Amino acid sequence: MNYPKYLSRLLVVAGIGMLTSRGFAESTPAQPYKIVNTNQIMGAGGIDYVYADNDGRRLYVPRGGEILTFDLDTLKQGDSITNARARGVAVDPKSHHGFCSSSPVVMWDTTTLKPIKTIDVQGRPDGILFEPLTERIYVLSHSQPNATVIDGKDGSVVGTIDLGGAPEQAASDGQGHLYVDIEDQDNVAVVDVNTLKVTAHYDLGGKGGGPGGLGLDAKNHILFAFCHKPATAVILDANDGKILATLPIGNGVDGGGFNPKTMEAFSSQGDGTLTIIKETSPTTFEVEQNVQTKRGAKTCTLDTKNNQIVLIATERPATPPPAAGTPAAAPAPAATGTNQPAGSGGGGRRGNNNGPSMLNIIVVGR
Repeated sequence: MNYPKYLSRLLVVAGIGMLTSRGFAESTPAQPYKIVNTNQIMGAGGIDYVYADNDGRRLYVPRGGEILTFDLDTLKQGDSITNARARGVAVDPKSHHGFCSSSPVVMWDTTTLKPIKTIDVQGRPDGILFEPLTERIYVLSHSQPNATVIDGKDGSVVGTIDLGGAPEQAASDGQGHLYVDIEDQDNVAVVDVNTLKVTAHYDLGGKGGGPGGLGLDAKNHILFAFCHKPATAVILDANDGKILATLPIGNGVDGGGFNPKTMEAFSSQGDGTLTIIKETSPTTFEVEQNVQTKRGAKTCTLDTKNNQIVLIATERPATPPPAAGTPAAAPAPAATGTNQPAGSGGGGRRGNNNGPSMLNIIVVGR
């Protein structure tokens, strides 16, 4: 037997087998998303935005007059930031400073959770975002000034921006552009983060109205505007605002995002659905899945380490049946799942929920 020739043929066959096996592995559809972890905490007060500090591995949930924290990997509850009636949270990972959208804004050390100072702002703080290029915090308001810009290092107010309407969510491309969905004007505002000027408004062209969530594929310059009326994702070219496609989503959207590792956009809805949209190319998109979460889970955040999406919702605890001969009490009003801090400038676009209710933290992954 010619052993060198036999060995050569054997290696070729083995190589073909490996390539074939690899090809099958790459063509195998990804596993569907499902709920992979949950936690429930009884408490009082409403909620709004949930925020994942991916570098610090901490989850922030503003509720009532405090900000609850949880381990992002285990969901174990940690210490709270008190005296902070907030709607959302943003963290500057370089300075290790946290900020919440409240009036005044509370600034804290993300390592110790110790408060540093409060920052007076105008308007009605609602959404909030860290912009990485300039290392600044954008506090969004449904009334003017629509955006207050804060230096992430020292907490000083850099300036304010008139966005031309009520902002809901924003996304940065890290290259000098900030995109903000303007809920009451049915458009996306483009902001130059160096000059703090609005350079364009991308109209949704009647394809969708009341954008309540936003995702951005920064590499391919694609925006996903998740809208209320109709329940639609309007997909746009971030360079010029050209509408590329529209896709259906669930009802009651209030948050969204994009995961560049999986090339998927996602939006969370109050009807208890999480819509996953696959970007197969910069011009081809499809609804990949609608995950059943929990009614009221309409805000979300991305755990970039685990490629998981975290949502929150509240619900009233079950009322025990009345004792024999005791008149039944009137049913408690349904929990709204939002936070409207009284007198805090937190905005009045949704109802308040101050009674006892269960906070549900829901983690969706593969």
